[in-house]
Amino acid sequence: MADAEQAKRIDDRGGGSSLKEEPASTKPVSRFTRWYRSPLFNVILVGLISFTQPGIWNALNNTGAGGQQEPYLVNGANSLTFGIMVFGCSLFGALANKIGLKTVLIIGTLGYAPYSASLYVNNRYGTEWFVLFGGATCGIAASALWASEGAIALGYGDVKDRGKFTGIWLGLRELGQLIGASISLALNVKTNNRGKVGYNTYLVLIALQCLGLPLALLVSPPEKVIHPDGRKQADPTKNKAVLGEFKKLWALLKRKQMYLLIPVLIGFAWNGTYLGIYMAKYFSVRARTLGSLTSGIAATFANIFWGWFYDTKIFSRPTLAKLSWGFFVLTMLGTFGWQVANEQLYRYSVPKVELDWANPGFGRGFASMVMLRFLNESHFMFVYWIIGTFFDDIETLTLAVGIVRSFESVGSCLAFGIGAAQVAPMVNLVIAFVMFGVTIPATSLAVLLVPERPVNLRKIEDESNSSSEEDLEVTGKIAEGIDGPRA
Repeated sequence: MADAEQAKRIDDRGGGSSLKEEPASTKPVSRFTRWYRSPLFNVILVGLISFTQPGIWNALNNTGAGGQQEPYLVNGANSLTFGIMVFGCSLFGALANKIGLKTVLIIGTLGYAPYSASLYVNNRYGTEWFVLFGGATCGIAASALWASEGAIALGYGDVKDRGKFTGIWLGLRELGQLIGASISLALNVKTNNRGKVGYNTYLVLIALQCLGLPLALLVSPPEKVIHPDGRKQADPTKNKAVLGEFKKLWALLKRKQMYLLIPVLIGFAWNGTYLGIYMAKYFSVRARTLGSLTSGIAATFANIFWGWFYDTKIFSRPTLAKLSWGFFVLTMLGTFGWQVANEQLYRYSVPKVELDWANPGFGRGFASMVMLRFLNESHFMFVYWIIGTFFDDIETLTLAVGIVRSFESVGSCLAFGIGAAQVAPMVNLVIAFVMFGVTIPATSLAVLLVPERPVNLRKIEDESNSSSEEDLEVTGKIAEGIDGPRA
């Protein structure tokens, strides 16, 4: 009976813990320490950090053009940001297994505020070089943050909690957008014409971003996390060489579970750049800030719903993957068709369209934008959940998240690069439509690979190395028996 209960507990954790387990400490641990070191509290901390950093960045970006009147300079800065992240995410993913997730997380809180400050200076004084410099600092920080926060959200908890923890992490990130967008809307509610947001908007949001560093200092490193049953984990950074981590990164990328996801990482959210141009071109300032707020609400709902859905016991994990991807394909294709019709209507309108909530026809153009924001956030939940179904140990998850973020950055870099060129919005939309179509075959094959329980690659590797050492020892003893002892 005891064996059956133990087997059930192991199954609930997904076939093993994310790291090598250490026996529960015999030293008494206070209730506060257990709470402070718990996976849930640390995931909440990471969510709050995400709230202050990319959450506020999203609040600005989803107003269209970072709140500026024209999108081209901001799109150029964003292209620079994601260009750095193409290489930075994988680099920090490998470094995290050497210098520690917490150290990389702290680095990730240092570069977002300078970017927001550059938007303030540009808005008020017209300075352009600072925006590009801010884009570079944001790229370095985002590389570190994106590589570490996802690994913590996925790796600190057990497999049965990964849907919930991913939802908490991404949901708190969207809280940053909700609060930031609410502030933007309150400060710009009377501006019912096209233009740029007031510069006071940036000052409040910069102050919020400065809270990220002290929050990062509170996060527990993996070896200090205490699970509800008292388990602790071994330090994943011990005996690690940076070159060895890059070799593991390359080996992981060659696994079909990873390379089949590359198209969806590059192509799914390509429409985000188009939406920024769409908002700046056709909507009033206050409608743009309302769009940022409702985008945050839609994304928060997506995180809550999918977090619940992916942890449900009604369906097996392979079935959940198939149902989710089928929903995304059908809904994205339908929404793209809707948006093409809207763009076709607005581009030839005389006089020029200016969508404001006081004007007729506002709901049609606004609703399609909110729907695309919902689907984009749902895609992020889907990708991270799938990664969590493939791999169990935090070392592999850290490398996998770095790969995911790198290829997402490839897509964003290219999309913002095209957005920085003054091409027609319809061209951007059609490219986004085509890019999504390209993702369907490979992602469908990846979905078919989703297992019921993930694999602990490090455990398998350690067992393989242990077996090899035992085989060598046995072979040596046999040789010694045949040839006699060596001098």
